Amino acid sequence: MHWKLFATLAETAGEREVDVDVEPDATLDDALAALLDRHPALEDEILADGEVRDHIRLLHNGDDPFVSGDGLDTDLDDGDELAAFPPVSGG
Repeated sequence: MHWKLFATLAETAGEREVDVDVEPDATLDDALAALLDRHPALEDEILADGEVRDHIRLLHNGDDPFVSGDGLDTDLDDGDELAAFPPVSGG
């Protein structure tokens, strides 16, 4: 599974794109666990008490799985693209 990380998440991981291995019947939760296994320093930035922090956005093929899918239970297919965004602001 292919993750794209942005802003501070990419800085913490030391890379902007991360490939992780998941089982064929994986969910977003499985892919997130694999990402955090590979980059444990991301856990505090992404999770609070085992839940995705309110200000973190996860995308599945460009869509918000918490709006258009089943959240962390969203089923994944080979070749899907995942992304993680911290809060960003600008002016």
